[in-house]
Amino acid sequence: MSELTFEQMLEESLKTIHTGEVVEGTVIDVKPEEIILNIGYKSDGVLTRNEYTNEPNVDLTTVAKPGDTMEVKVLKVNDGEGQVILTYKRLAADRGNKRIEEAFNNKEVLTAKVSQVLDGGLSVIVDEVRIFIPASLVSDVYEKDLSKYAGQEIQFVISEYNPKRRRYIGDRKQLLVAEKAEMQKKLLESIHVGDVVEGTVKNVTDFGAFIDIGGADGLLHISEMSWGRVENPKKVFKVGDTVKTFIKEITGTKIALSLKFEDENPWKDAAVKYAVGNEVTGKVARMTDFGAFVELEPGVDALLHVSQISKEHIEKPADVLKVGDEVTAKVVDFNSEDKKISLSIKALLAPEPEEAPAEEVKEEADADVVSVDIDAVIAAEEATEETEESEK
Repeated sequence: MSELTFEQMLEESLKTIHTGEVVEGTVIDVKPEEIILNIGYKSDGVLTRNEYTNEPNVDLTTVAKPGDTMEVKVLKVNDGEGQVILTYKRLAADRGNKRIEEAFNNKEVLTAKVSQVLDGGLSVIVDEVRIFIPASLVSDVYEKDLSKYAGQEIQFVISEYNPKRRRYIGDRKQLLVAEKAEMQKKLLESIHVGDVVEGTVKNVTDFGAFIDIGGADGLLHISEMSWGRVENPKKVFKVGDTVKTFIKEITGTKIALSLKFEDENPWKDAAVKYAVGNEVTGKVARMTDFGAFVELEPGVDALLHVSQISKEHIEKPADVLKVGDEVTAKVVDFNSEDKKISLSIKALLAPEPEEAPAEEVKEEADADVVSVDIDAVIAAEEATEETEESEK
């Protein structure tokens, strides 16, 4: 019986390994792009950066040091140069698949850092398993630019698990929707009509602004933005503005807001400021064929009928007036209930008869008053504007 040489005894003392086998190794050297491990085999194992993680540009000297032990999978026993090629990320992915499956079945909320922002969504890695979150499932609102999520930690659930096709889909949107629903529920239980609330403008449209009041969005309609006339909400508000409003109405989950605080109501003292006989000054806000509407102050308009513009006959107001003109006139009619005021420039121009009885003076003033339903006129104007806009 021949004696074994030292080399033969050493070789027999070393274990054999096979491709796909999971082995434990000890780190003997670390470089930024590779880790060398003693795996008890005649050749050391090499673990490259690409086989360590899916994360890009990781410096391996920051994740391992000589003396550390780690489990790896044998990817190739001999790479042609006598080296054993190892993989850590594939072993982790195998185990990660089980982790993702459990999360999918249990509807578990996962947390991970966004590793890549792609054209169609976000990519995150959980236990070396790459999960794709489509742009449509990133948020509960449309977001054109997803770059702000780069490097951020986000929460999501697994909405699709298909290991055969290596298809793992994450969903962040449903978490946000559920969270907002809960916040909305709590908010609706705590607010009441008349409450003053502060919120942030989220969106501005032609008809109003949507304001987040802390759990739900309220609509500040264009008609509730001011006691005066607002032509375009986008000229008054912009996204991100902080606004203090009050709750005008709550219908189910719909919240109507208003900026028309009663203590700022211009009609509150109008009966004194615009009493019949008072001389007032205002600016022409808009005109019709039968008269001009004069803004005395924001929220208070008065009608200057065409017959009351001058002692001479005038066919239409536009013959002598234009929008923006400042006019001075006398109040000849005031209706606080219907919020209607009638003006007359002619009343200022007409000479006062020296010996006319008081009854005749009153009758002459009454004859100058022209009764026009201002609200109906304004409604008709707005309807015409909407029709013209839709025809465009």
